[in-house]
Amino acid sequence: MAKPEYEFFPASDVEYTVCPGDDPKITERILSKDPESGVASRILRYEPGADSTPMGVQKHDFWEEVYILEGSFTDLSLGETFTAGMYACRPPGMPHGPWRTDEGVVTFEVRYRSE
Repeated sequence: MAKPEYEFFPASDVEYTVCPGDDPKITERILSKDPESGVASRILRYEPGADSTPMGVQKHDFWEEVYILEGSFTDLSLGETFTAGMYACRPPGMPHGPWRTDEGVVTFEVRYRSE
């Protein structure tokens, strides 16, 4: 199985839902998802004051590319703040986070497997 085929559509037609971890300040719009592997393309939103510390450091078994569309957040493990216009490409197993934001942040993320 793979992600479904879509032609252009308004991303705003997809509702935000609370991300795993159940923090209502951390939500996502799943734009496309492979139901078998779980990899997805999404818009991730942290509202002002959101903090993912309870979820700890994240590691995935898939590739993850992230582009910050708006705002900023701080990787608390690194002590670095990343801002709009910045990009990350994380191979499987790369640790990142937890994250905190004062102003809020919106990212576009693509997750995939390289098999």
